Formats: sequence, structure tokens, C-alpha cells
Amino acid sequence: MSSCTAGELMHVLAVDDSSVDRAVIATLLRSSKHRVTTVDSGKRALELLGLESDVNMIITDYWMPEMTGFELLKKVKESSTLREIPVVIMSSENVPTRINKCLEEGAEDFLLKPVRSSDVRRVCGRMMMRC
Repeated sequence: MSSCTAGELMHVLAVDDSSVDRAVIATLLRSSKHRVTTVDSGKRALELLGLESDVNMIITDYWMPEMTGFELLKKVKESSTLREIPVVIMSSENVPTRINKCLEEGAEDFLLKPVRSSDVRRVCGRMMMRC
């Protein structure tokens, strides 16, 4: 994982099987001046993370076919090379036990869809403080 320097944009990997939701989150992130790469599955996200070492944050949907966002979170946190990358989970379902499970497993935050620009500013602002 690369860290960002003052004034540098964060590179965010947005993962969602819904093209509409991917477009929404990408637009929100880009309006906050972040660089965004989008993929449609957890498997593609892991493939990309194996190739790109400059991702500063992952924002992923919870429910996806093949690999859920929770499974992606676990794989990232189990990896010696990826575990420092903050992972934010999004879901349209407000299920407190699921939210707590994700946070206990190492998720940085849990956002409810529809994600708002204030959510993105809050999460990205906290990530930028780490840089």
C-alpha cells in the first residue's frame, strides 16, 4: 500500500456488482478529487490489488455474487501485503449484527446506501488524516 503525501489524491478501489452503484460511488469520490478504479466483483478486486500497489482505500458492497464484501474484507485483512489498506463496506440493508461483524473483522466503516457525499467526505477525510 502506498501512503499519500500532503495534497496528493487518494486512490480508491470501488467494488460493487451493480453498475449503477459503482457509477454513484465513483462520481462521489471523484467529486472529492480522489482517483477511482472500479471493479464489479471481489475476485476482480483481489486481482487488481495484486497488480496495483498504490490503492489507499477499498470501498465495497456487502452483497455480491461469488465473493461478498465481507469475504473480501477478510482476505485483505489476512494478507501481509494488503492488510494496511482501509476497507469500507456499503450496504442497503441496515443489519446491526452484520455491521458489527464487519467492524470487528477490521472494516474502517460501514455506510448505508444510498451513499451520500457527506458519507464520502467523512470517510475520506479520516483516511487523509492518516497520510
